[in-house]
Amino acid sequence: MDGLTIGQVAERAEVHKETIRYYQGLGLLEEPPRRPGSIRRYGEAAVARLRFIKRAQQLGFSLEEVKRLLLLEDGQDCAQTRKLAEQKLQVIRARIADLQRMSRMLAGLVAECRRGKRPRGCPIIRTLSDFDGPLE
Repeated sequence: MDGLTIGQVAERAEVHKETIRYYQGLGLLEEPPRRPGSIRRYGEAAVARLRFIKRAQQLGFSLEEVKRLLLLEDGQDCAQTRKLAEQKLQVIRARIADLQRMSRMLAGLVAECRRGKRPRGCPIIRTLSDFDGPLE
């Protein structure tokens, strides 16, 4: 019989069968029709689509953003695709700046803890307990 079972597709795309069903529920992947008395069979295009979804997620795209990218999959609207990628790049750069700020703050607390300069208690616990505003 032609086509791949859901298990074979999952194995080739390196995802779980449940992931395939989840993506189908979200409309990211079509569910092939079932012939009477048979199981559903998928084509190689399903494997390629799953790999596209996983690569996009690895670049930080949410499943909703992946859905928008899939609508542009034919490559005919490169400007719109670029716009989505530029927006994602801005978000990633903002996250990196936040992570660097958090790293500096935590490194300062660890250093303060090592020096033992505070009269009582752990400076890390005290800061986390007493702080009301954003960490800077």
